[in-house]
Amino acid sequence: MNESGTGYENRITVCIHAPAERVWEALVTPAILKQWFFGVDTETDWKVGSRLVHRAPMAGKAYEDKGVVLAFEPPRLLSHSHWSPFSGRADRPENYETVTYGLAVRAQDTDLTVSEVNLPSEEARVISEKNWRGALRKLKDLVESQVSSERPA
Repeated sequence: MNESGTGYENRITVCIHAPAERVWEALVTPAILKQWFFGVDTETDWKVGSRLVHRAPMAGKAYEDKGVVLAFEPPRLLSHSHWSPFSGRADRPENYETVTYGLAVRAQDTDLTVSEVNLPSEEARVISEKNWRGALRKLKDLVESQVSSERPA
């Protein structure tokens, strides 16, 4: 549970051996995002207050997660609300989660911290944490391999 006693939360940090600008690019470029984030097609203009939609097939059916961009401060902070039909909760404002990506530069590396608040249960929190860890591992591998291939031999 979070400090207000409403909902459950996750906070996961990964160190990516790449500049923050490259990590940021992977977070906000739909074609790159699709490569590491569950194969989703993302639609948004990334302006605060704008709609954010993730679409992809899951278990043979199309699904659509949605939310609103809450903060966009390149290349340090991105936050958006999030609701998924898989949450089992009604599509109402109080049932939306908040997902926040914070980037911190550490020498030649970037620490990416993803937090997700207002998850509906401990079970949902555990599943979400597992999914985020897998996605962030893919993001790390993708960005690091791109940066590595661009370095002179």
